[in-house]
Amino acid sequence: MFLPDGFPGQRLRVLPRPLVTSALRRPPTSGLLVTDAGYFPRAANHGRRRPEGAPEAIVIVCVDGYGRCESPGRTTVVGPGHALVLPQGRPHVYLADPERPWTIWWLHAAGTQVPELLSVITPDGCEVLVELHDAYRAVATIDDAIACFERDETTPSLISAAGAGWSLLAQLAADVVAGGRQRTEPVRQAQDYLRRNFAKPLSVAELARTAGLSPSHFSALFRAATGGGVVEYTKRLRMARARELLITSSRDISDIAEAVGYADAFYFSRQFRTVHGCSPSEYRDEHRQGGG
Repeated sequence: MFLPDGFPGQRLRVLPRPLVTSALRRPPTSGLLVTDAGYFPRAANHGRRRPEGAPEAIVIVCVDGYGRCESPGRTTVVGPGHALVLPQGRPHVYLADPERPWTIWWLHAAGTQVPELLSVITPDGCEVLVELHDAYRAVATIDDAIACFERDETTPSLISAAGAGWSLLAQLAADVVAGGRQRTEPVRQAQDYLRRNFAKPLSVAELARTAGLSPSHFSALFRAATGGGVVEYTKRLRMARARELLITSSRDISDIAEAVGYADAFYFSRQFRTVHGCSPSEYRDEHRQGGG
C-alpha cells in the first residue's frame, strides 16, 4: 500500500484548491504558482498513482536513497543528485525503493509560464530525469517555497513561492541545456579560470590541455554548455570589466584597454563598439550623465 505522506520529520504544504483557482486567474501568480511543496525524509512505502496525471507539473528532487517512476512505455529510476520532472497530465506511478527509500524535496507548479519552461526540460512532453549540477541550490529553492507557505498563504507569500518555483524550473532548464556534470565539469573549471584571468593572453589549446581534452573536443563542449566559443566568452568578461572601469574611474581609455587584456587601444575600441554599439568614450559620457 502506498503512503502519500505521513513520514516522521516531514514538511508539507498544500494550498486550498479555491485559493489555487483564484491565484491562477490574476497576475503575477497566473504565470507560475507553486500549489504544493514538501520534504519527505526516508519515505518508506511512499508512492502515488495518478492514472490521469496531475493538474500541475511535478518536480521531485532526490537527495538520498532511490525511487522509481512508471509511466506508459517507460520506467525511470531516480537516485541522489537527480530531479524527476513530470509534466502536467502525464499518467504515472512513482514509489520509493523498498530497500533504500528515497529522501525527497518536491513541489507542484501550475501557470501559463510552466509549459514554456518545460519545453526546454522535456521537449517530448514525457517525464524526464535531470542530473542536477547543484543539488544544494535546488533543495534550498524548494525549502524557500515551503517556508513561504509555512509563514502564511497571503498574496505576498504566494508571489515569493512563485519566484522560488520559477528559479527551480529555470535551474533545471539550464542543467538540461548544459548537459551532464561529467560533460560540463571541464567547462566549469575553464570558466572559473577565465573569470580570474580574463586579462591574460588567451590560448584555447592551453585550456584544452589543462582539461585533458583535444582543442576541438574542448571547444565543442564549451560551445554546447555556454552557447558560444571561448574567445567570445572571454570578450564578454573583458567588456563587463571595461564597462565598470569606464563608469567608476577616470582612467584613460588606453589604460582601461590594457587592464582588461588589450594591448592595442584602437583594437579594444573596435571590439567595444561591436558589443555595445558605441565607443568607450561615448559609453562613459552617456552613463555618467545618466547617473545611477
